Amino acid sequence: MQNNHPEFNKGKEISTASVIAPVLSDYMNYRQFLADFYQFKRKSSKGSLRAYNYAVFSAAANIKSPNYLKMIIEGKRNLSDDMIGKFGKALSFMKDQTEEFRLLVHFTQATDPAERNMYLKKLSEHRVAGKLKSGEIDRKTWEKVPNWVAWIIYAMVDQEGVSFDTSALKALLRGKASEDEIEAALNTLLASGELRRDEVTGEHKKNRSLIESPEEIPVALVRKLQSQLMYLGLESLYQDQPTEREFGTLTLSLTKTEFEEIKFKLRQMRKALHKDNSIARMKQKGERVYQLNIQLFPVTNAVEGVEKTPVIKPALDIKTETAIIETPAPVMAAPSVEAAPVTAAPADKDSRANVSSLAATAASAADLFR
Repeated sequence: MQNNHPEFNKGKEISTASVIAPVLSDYMNYRQFLADFYQFKRKSSKGSLRAYNYAVFSAAANIKSPNYLKMIIEGKRNLSDDMIGKFGKALSFMKDQTEEFRLLVHFTQATDPAERNMYLKKLSEHRVAGKLKSGEIDRKTWEKVPNWVAWIIYAMVDQEGVSFDTSALKALLRGKASEDEIEAALNTLLASGELRRDEVTGEHKKNRSLIESPEEIPVALVRKLQSQLMYLGLESLYQDQPTEREFGTLTLSLTKTEFEEIKFKLRQMRKALHKDNSIARMKQKGERVYQLNIQLFPVTNAVEGVEKTPVIKPALDIKTETAIIETPAPVMAAPSVEAAPVTAAPADKDSRANVSSLAATAASAADLFR
């Protein structure tokens, strides 16, 4: 499942041939939304007796400054809560849309990472609630998919000595979920058939894969689950000793080809770890449940006009299995030596060694999954 969404802080161009109003829920930056809204109004009013301009917006918002919208779009001013309400009126928003706009404004203007995360969570929940209400997301599908508590309880079946009593599970889960949440999650797993309880021994066992049709899961739910598991990682950073966890970060400048290559390696690593762990749990149960989150994401946009490196066709055609905490994309392998441009400068000894190492890594990955 892919999470396809516009590149951050880049809006959609509105042509004069097809003037389409921007949709607030498509945006993660309210200034970009306002800029696109203004261009939409300008183009849709083209040829009318009174063309749309900044002064018209200010009048609709009951704001004295005729260029206030322009200053907001350019980042010269921030919106206060009072102004958010006035902007909502000028944008012809309903109550729910104004609240969504308010959350988007707070998210965009927040500078502290923790505060941004808080508003991002609220914004995401608000948008999901709206999609559930409108029917864009099927409520039955949404309620059927296990939440993060159920996901961990499912893994606890492979943990040694676990008693599936709600109070015992709460203690093992370190109090991160209430007994009601745990009981609901356990009942959902049993009712859906993911888990079964042995009538003779009373032991809980896995009955089937947690998600058999991941392609049917709404993207919004995938994001929700991923964010919840990431928050658990953030808590672990402050709560657990370094000897009990492994945290590391790496910031890199990459070409598109290099990005796809790393993404391919990460997917194969995750697949290999999952396979090895499944085999090990057949022999004996584990001692604790651990969460492994893998993240690789852009923190800058590409500079406009810079020629992008063409993505080299993958040498391996491996279809990775889909997990609920993963959003699959086409698998890309490491580029082969022959794929290097003919016009490239002759490589020195170190460069040749790096290329050989790269090819060897790709070959090793291929051997793992033959």
